[in-house]
Amino acid sequence: MKELQRKADLLGISLSNEKCDQFLRYYDFLVEKNKVMNLTGITEKNQVIDKHFIDSIALASRMDLSGELHVLDVGTGAGFPGIPLKIVFPDLKMTLLDSLNKRIKFLDEVIELLDLKDITTIHGRAEDYAKKGKLRGQFDICVSRAVANLSSLSEYCIPYLKKGGCFISYKSGNIEEEVEHAKYAITVLGAKLEKVDEFIIPETDITRTFVMIKKTKETPNKYPRKAGLPSKDPL
Repeated sequence: MKELQRKADLLGISLSNEKCDQFLRYYDFLVEKNKVMNLTGITEKNQVIDKHFIDSIALASRMDLSGELHVLDVGTGAGFPGIPLKIVFPDLKMTLLDSLNKRIKFLDEVIELLDLKDITTIHGRAEDYAKKGKLRGQFDICVSRAVANLSSLSEYCIPYLKKGGCFISYKSGNIEEEVEHAKYAITVLGAKLEKVDEFIIPETDITRTFVMIKKTKETPNKYPRKAGLPSKDPL
């Protein structure tokens, strides 16, 4: 994991040997479990470092993640970006949400293996837990690397934020048109587009983009719509 440590340094992120050891155990367990369940198509160590670990924690080079911030990772899958962010910033109060129970069971094992504290997993759909009386309006930051268009992701994620909170969508490829199409949804949901921040993963030709969206007022109660609609009929 010296390669991970070195590349994190290039982003201005310092990783102790203890944290690198946690990443190594995470990697080994991910590859082991991936033999019997579909967690990731990327298993070669350097590829995992670049495309999962560094990609996940690069957000720390763009915003302050210190302190006891409440963070939600929507559609976390195998734990990206939530688990890497939690390793680097143990004070984060992290919640991982995914619709597939077998992935949640995997994440529970990762949390125990790495002895992570103040981290919760939830099995369910994003539309359901964003309703009033559940997790709506409880988070400072919502992140997602889920593969969905930005309009749909905004409807899934913005309702979870406190006023003043930030939704960060991890994106790749050319997203100008996608961002343009999402502007209406972002406004309707009570937020504004703050920044589209493109970066290159150190010593690669891999380009990533953070779309940063700030919640400015309460999201109307009718959003998110019932399960399935945000993806079938984006705002």
